Amino acid sequence: MEARDTQGHRYKLQAHRPAGTGDRLQRYEQVDEQAIRVMVHTFYGCIRKHPRLGGIFERRLEGRWEEHLPKMEAFWQSVLLKNGAYKGRPVPAHLKQKELVSADYGEWLGVFRPVVRELFVPDLGDEIIAVAERIAQSLWLATFGTPGANPPEELCSHQSDGRGAC
Repeated sequence: MEARDTQGHRYKLQAHRPAGTGDRLQRYEQVDEQAIRVMVHTFYGCIRKHPRLGGIFERRLEGRWEEHLPKMEAFWQSVLLKNGAYKGRPVPAHLKQKELVSADYGEWLGVFRPVVRELFVPDLGDEIIAVAERIAQSLWLATFGTPGANPPEELCSHQSDGRGAC
């Protein structure tokens, strides 16, 4: 698996070859700033290829990806490392996105989940996905929810469907 950040750096996960088991992807066993950086850059590399979300992000961030990606790294550091790196307000930022439809949050998770499952060991990946699902549910409720509404089922945890990240 390989991804590039906006400066053209390549991230490649090292192969781990236990005796007699063949090749497999070496996954992160803990969350740190480097793991978050790889996750963010890999995820947004995939999002940019998404048939619907790619266009939304490109229209919103054209010429500003180098500004956006560090913000997303800081956001995920604040969420996963609880270090207070992010100072933004995600709900108002998403409310400004008039192109978004209800299903887009499920599409976002449909890209995020396999990226995380490829990058992190299973238990840790599941924890990160659960956090992302709560964020997506919260943003969906703020954007599309009405009193007593429940987020769509696709914003709740699913087992891996076996597809690759992108």
